[in-house]
Parts: sequence; C-alpha cells; structure tokens
Amino acid sequence: MTNTDWPDSDYEYFQSNSEDWCREKSLRDCFCAIAMFKIVEISHYWKKNNPSQMGGMVPVLMENSMLLNFVLLLSTRLVLLGFNRRKTKTLQSYSVVPGLNLRNFTYNELEDATNKFNEELGSGASGTVYKGFLENENGKIVAVKKLDKMVREGEKEFKAEMSTISRTNHKNLVQLLGYCNDGEHRLLVYEFMSNGSLASFLFQNLRPNWYRRIQIAFGTARGLCYLHHECSTQIIHCDIMPQNVLLDESFTAKISDFGLSKLLKIDQSRTTTGIRGTKGYVVPEWFRNMPTTIKVDVYSFGILLLELICCRRNVEPNGECEDEMTLSDWACDCYGEGKLQLLVENDEEAKDDMKRFEKFVMIAIWCIQEDPSLRPTMKKVIQMFEGAVEVSVPPDPSSYMSSSI
Repeated sequence: MTNTDWPDSDYEYFQSNSEDWCREKSLRDCFCAIAMFKIVEISHYWKKNNPSQMGGMVPVLMENSMLLNFVLLLSTRLVLLGFNRRKTKTLQSYSVVPGLNLRNFTYNELEDATNKFNEELGSGASGTVYKGFLENENGKIVAVKKLDKMVREGEKEFKAEMSTISRTNHKNLVQLLGYCNDGEHRLLVYEFMSNGSLASFLFQNLRPNWYRRIQIAFGTARGLCYLHHECSTQIIHCDIMPQNVLLDESFTAKISDFGLSKLLKIDQSRTTTGIRGTKGYVVPEWFRNMPTTIKVDVYSFGILLLELICCRRNVEPNGECEDEMTLSDWACDCYGEGKLQLLVENDEEAKDDMKRFEKFVMIAIWCIQEDPSLRPTMKKVIQMFEGAVEVSVPPDPSSYMSSSI
C-alpha cells in the first residue's frame, strides 16, 4: 500500500484476503492498530488540534474511543522510536552498493551470520555453501557460498559480474541477495532453498512423483531460456546438473551458480584439466577446442532431462567400470530399438504416460546431439514441451562424431 509504514510488531500477516474479510477481522479486535500512514490528506479535526504534526505519521485506528486512541497513539510513537533506532543500526551494518540491488557484507559479518561457517549445506566445483542467519533482518535464513576456487579478479571485474547477476529476475533462478569482496575473501549470499538440490531430491530411495518431475523440467528450461534469451546480458551457465538446480518450499526449480563461469578457474572440472563442467555433463565440443555458446547448456539440460524422467544418474558415482554405459547412451539405444519401456520398467506413473515420456526422450536426444548446430535453443525446447512445435525424429547423436573423424 502506498504511503504506508509498518512498525516492527507482533501483528499477524495475512495474504490475499477481501476487503470485507479485513473489515470483519478488524472490527472484532478493538486494539487493531493496523499501520502507520504517511499523511497526504487528514481530517479537519486533526488539522485543528494537531497543527505541529503536519507531514508526519499518524496511526490508522479502528476504535472511536478518545481514551483508547490516546493510548494507542502514545504506544505507536514509542514503537516507531524503537523501530527507527533499529533501522539506523541495520543501515550501518549492511550497506547497499550504489548501482547494485545487493548488500555488501564484510567477511566478519558473514562469519557471524554462519556461526563461523559451522553448518555446511553442500559443496561443488566453485566452493562450499553454508547456512546463515541475518539477525538484523529478523533472523532471515540465507545460504552463504565461499568461492574458494575463484580467479583472483580485481574489485572492478568482480563487481561487474555481481552487477550482471543482480539484474536477473526470474522465478526459476535463485536470487542473489548480496556478496562479500573483503580482501582475499569472495563470498555470495543467496536466498535459502528449503528443499535442497535436485540431486538429493531425485536420487533418493523413494521415487519422486512423475508430475512433479515434469514441472521441475519445465521450470529448469524456463530459467535457462531466461538466461540465454531474455537477460540484458546473455549468461551461459556452463555447469547445468542436478546439484545446481535447487528446490524451494513449493518444489519450484531454481537454477543456482549462474553467471559464475567468468569468475572460476579454467580447471574447475573434476574430470579433465582445461575442460569446464562435471563428469557426465561435459559437452563434446570442449574436447575439440570449439567455442563456448548457449548450446553448451542445452546439451547439459538434455542429460538432466533424461535423469529427471528416468530417475537415474547419467553416470553413477564411484562406478566400478569406467566403460559402463551412460544413461544417455542407453536411452538412445532404447529409442532406436523401440524399447523405451526398459527405461521405466519400475515406474508405473511414467508407464501410464508413455506418449509424453517418449516425447521427452526425443527432446533430450535432440539436446545431446554431438553437432551443436543441431541442438535446439532453450526457447524451442519450451515450445516442444508445450506442443507449439512438433518434435521430429532425432538423428543418432554420435553420427556427427563418426563423420568428423
């Protein structure tokens, strides 16, 4: 609401209710001081009796009793006095960087927020993530990531990348709240995702719901489409995999770690020096020194899509045999031989939706084509998902590699 200030109070907060509901709720509570309202126009009575208060703050009161109004007016002024003091402290502790919609934290502040980096949420190629609490923001839970494998960029370059990330705004991207650029320390502060990573959700003992897996695929595709085609500065993720797709309290898929590829060391890979990415998701063109384009993310999304619909990792960790067939190769073989039922023999929900399952396998095979030019854009992937574009029969992904040898 315009011209409204909300004191720090214990009043309840309700979402999306009608005016009649609000009126009834307020009339039942004679102590209902709803908000502090910045004066635009006030009554003749107030002008006559309170000329010194013009342009200030008055409480919105729900009771006609003059005595009760006096008591509430006095109490709200005291609340505002304490609120303004806390607000001043907050502004002193957490400064907002001019030109960026981010908070600039010191290392000591984040060390305190994470209790000396006590609770680890996860780790990856770019660093380790810890759980934190911002006391000056009512104990808001955040995820703090220490970039321990970052290129030693100067302050100007680091802030330039933070500026790019801070301008992103999409429901399928994890929101960056702030950062630390304190001496040798580089940390990022993200919104906390209560349901963890897609990896922990997908590869558990109980098979996740088929419909929910489809929605996660849609959400991830929309987030990538935004990064590739809708941002003012195009962002290529370079490491799409289940560990970098997080889930909020409603299991909405949100891509994390986007925009960090320019800040990370070139040898961040866990498998091959000089190649970016993670085993099982590395694009073929990086082995042939081809340029990095948005089709890199499309390939990784194709692998992720197969993992989502089959509930199986593309490459099993700590596999006994290095030559073990990957999920992507197996899916291509099953599709070519007309035996897609082998991919879902224990998944009754997917079996009941085989037409859509086959469509998703076809989309995934298009995404993992060896030739980058054959892969669709993420915009076209979404159109194929939604049925706006027909999914044609994909070629054998390895045909391009065979013809180029």
